[in-house]
Amino acid sequence: MRHTTCLSTLLALGLISQSPALLANNLVFCSEGSPAGFDTAQYTSATDNDAAEPVYNRLVEFERGGTAVHPALATRWEVSDDGLRYTFHLREGVKFHSNKAFSPGRDFNADDVLFTFNRMLDKGHPFRQAYPTEFPYFISMGLDKNIARVEKIDPLTVAFTLNTVDAAFIQNLAMSFASILSAEYAEHLMASGKPSDINQQPIGTGPFVFQRYQKDSQIRYKGNKAYWAPDEVKIDNLVFSINIDPSVRIQKLRRNECQVTLHPRPADLPALKADSTLQVLQQPGFNLGYIAYNTQHPPFDRLEVRQAMDMAVNKKAILQAVYQDSGQLAVNAMPPTQWSYDESLKDAPYDPEKAKQLLQQAGVKPGTEVTLWAMPVQRPYNPNAKLMAEMLQADWNKLGFKVRIVSYEWGEYLKRMKSGEHDIALIGWTGDNGDPDNWLGTLYSCDAIGSNNYSLWCDPQYDSLVKQAKQVTDQAQRSALYQQAQQRLKQQVPITPVAHSTVNQPLSVKVSGFKVSPFGRNDFSGVSVD
Repeated sequence: MRHTTCLSTLLALGLISQSPALLANNLVFCSEGSPAGFDTAQYTSATDNDAAEPVYNRLVEFERGGTAVHPALATRWEVSDDGLRYTFHLREGVKFHSNKAFSPGRDFNADDVLFTFNRMLDKGHPFRQAYPTEFPYFISMGLDKNIARVEKIDPLTVAFTLNTVDAAFIQNLAMSFASILSAEYAEHLMASGKPSDINQQPIGTGPFVFQRYQKDSQIRYKGNKAYWAPDEVKIDNLVFSINIDPSVRIQKLRRNECQVTLHPRPADLPALKADSTLQVLQQPGFNLGYIAYNTQHPPFDRLEVRQAMDMAVNKKAILQAVYQDSGQLAVNAMPPTQWSYDESLKDAPYDPEKAKQLLQQAGVKPGTEVTLWAMPVQRPYNPNAKLMAEMLQADWNKLGFKVRIVSYEWGEYLKRMKSGEHDIALIGWTGDNGDPDNWLGTLYSCDAIGSNNYSLWCDPQYDSLVKQAKQVTDQAQRSALYQQAQQRLKQQVPITPVAHSTVNQPLSVKVSGFKVSPFGRNDFSGVSVD
């Protein structure tokens, strides 16, 4: 029978008890890492956001597989003539999930929107006092400073007032950090003395209800039978099977132990495409893999040192060995498919000898020890960080450095980088909302230090250009400012862009309705298994 190959897996996971026929409504996703938690406002990693995505909704959301924003928990909205006030009309009759400890006593309303955003805005918020945490995305985009207030007009109407115009505001609200939480559940957690359960026992309004999480093993969800968009829930049981090793993920996919996976190694693609039981969805990646120099660690606080490191990177060799046929050489701090991309920018020539001269002029002594951090996981923008790190180690050892490669578990890796422990780090980004600010503001601005600015680079000239660009709504004017910012960033070399990778998503031919997200999300709304 067609489903028997994954019967043992789902029996072991406790999803079914007998008939293989029940398997038609179950899907196993072979994911690549364990989430740190499910409170999306705390995290910026796709691993964390993927795990939370089934549980939540936002006021507005991106269309599946696209960049357009459409209504979700808000059915419509208006913007004032001055661009500073956004009024959202909320969807009526939306139900929150329940679990063993909590059953909602009311439907979703304006109080939940206020709780979600006021917790991020107000450091003195009671829930934030009870469960202290940081909100890196919210802060890196300056929303903590720009949202003046969030008001409840009536139970189904809320208004956001901004201090300055934010041309990307609606797109920002469609991102994972803006997932709407239950104020009633938060009150319950406060009363029971367990506020941190908001991160480990999530309650949302989304298409799937969280069941259980076992770190480094699995996450289980059930289809939400009370979902406000019932046609989007076509799976009874959704399982994230966590497998760090890409070869294990592929083996499980071929054995039908999972029906969707991600980030195959480039070398595996020909065989995957030739397998008649599989399909490989492909699209140009809206991503960037790059090298971040910690500009607050000597000697990388000096421009000429960063320039030397940059011109000693053999990008073509890395592209061939690491990305193979799935990458394009990167020159800029964002992908060429992003509007406002400056096509006039060029790389400095690959020139190790000139790099040595620059280091000598800067007084960097041969034998200087530096750390190079390499990601422990595959990402869409970097299929093999370990190999890339080894190639860079060889490139920079030739300059006289003693390069030591460092790695940590993914959550720890990100946490330590945000606090600036690294000298040089491999990292990258997949765009979240289609706006240039999601690259140039979120990754490289002064506000983003401590969140996504892993170079810890703060340049007043650059920062002024990026902030100006957010405060005008004319796209041509914004593009001109963003292009000036790109030129300044290229001159100052806080990063070395390496590659944009093509996204390849392997899945079973039995899976219907799955769409590759330009933002690297794995969304199972509307997905079914034949």
